[in-house]
Amino acid sequence: QVQFVESGGGLVQPGGSLRLSCAASGSIRSIYAMGWYRQAPGKQRALVAHLPSGGSPNYADSVKGRFTISRDNAKNTVYLQMNSLKPEDTAVHYCNREPPNNYWGQGTQVTVSS
Repeated sequence: QVQFVESGGGLVQPGGSLRLSCAASGSIRSIYAMGWYRQAPGKQRALVAHLPSGGSPNYADSVKGRFTISRDNAKNTVYLQMNSLKPEDTAVHYCNREPPNNYWGQGTQVTVSS
């Protein structure tokens, strides 16, 4: 089973940017759609963005126009470019297939605060 390791999170001021990376332990070429999810304190994990292989990305309304998902099948890596960050983007961010399986990584913490 392919596993995922997320990185790139951190503390950033409102309006700042971060680029998250998700490294897979195996090939993602055969995985039709990859997604980024996040879980804020006290809330359920939710889909933020997903990208079918060779298809168009889809975004949650809350991040549309600010976040960009991309995938590099040759590097078995999925990225999430996050711009114009807001305090409400504070959450642990995860990647997984879309729809997800039960094999979640540790996630990467994103904190947006002044």
